[in-house]
Amino acid sequence: MKQQRCRAAFERFAAGNPTPATELIYHSHFELLVAVMLSAQATDKSVNRVTPALFMAAPTPEAMLNLGLQGIEQYIRTIGLYKSKARHLLATCQKLIDQHDSQVPNTREQLEALPGVGRKTANVILNVAFNQPVMAVDTHIFRVGNRSGMAVGKTPLQVEQGLMRCIPHEFMQHAHHWLILHGRYTCTARNPHCNACIIMDLCTWPDKNR
Repeated sequence: MKQQRCRAAFERFAAGNPTPATELIYHSHFELLVAVMLSAQATDKSVNRVTPALFMAAPTPEAMLNLGLQGIEQYIRTIGLYKSKARHLLATCQKLIDQHDSQVPNTREQLEALPGVGRKTANVILNVAFNQPVMAVDTHIFRVGNRSGMAVGKTPLQVEQGLMRCIPHEFMQHAHHWLILHGRYTCTARNPHCNACIIMDLCTWPDKNR
């Protein structure tokens, strides 16, 4: 997709939803980090069902560490991969305490050094918690980037880099949320709602009118 079309697309996203936000429920940078870690290969809804009780019991790295492995597992056992996620949470909490004064770091390098935190999770934290204009590519954004023609790539990194080139800087702060919501509710994996798509005329997907 040419930059002129890309700009037009994000102008429409901005007009329709000026202040998009993550659907994960959190009240601190630490809770956001935990929620995003839990959301890997899981839905935001499934995470939001377990985090209120978890955060009430453990709103800080120290409290989470005190729960212990089995304690964390009891709160998150309905989420996929909960055993490995519980281990990562424990190790991350220990590292936050030991190396970051119990605070969530604000650089990609430091975030990706935390157990269970990859590039996508780091980008979400940088964007949502620290207002950095970065792009976190999940399955929804990967699909929208490729389908729409905004950023065609075989890997999440290729799509991320393509979107960073395509999206005008003034839209980057909210671009992640616009795209993920578009992929979650309109440009769905199966039976996408092309007739309800506000950028259908800009989209280059050859099957969009089927």
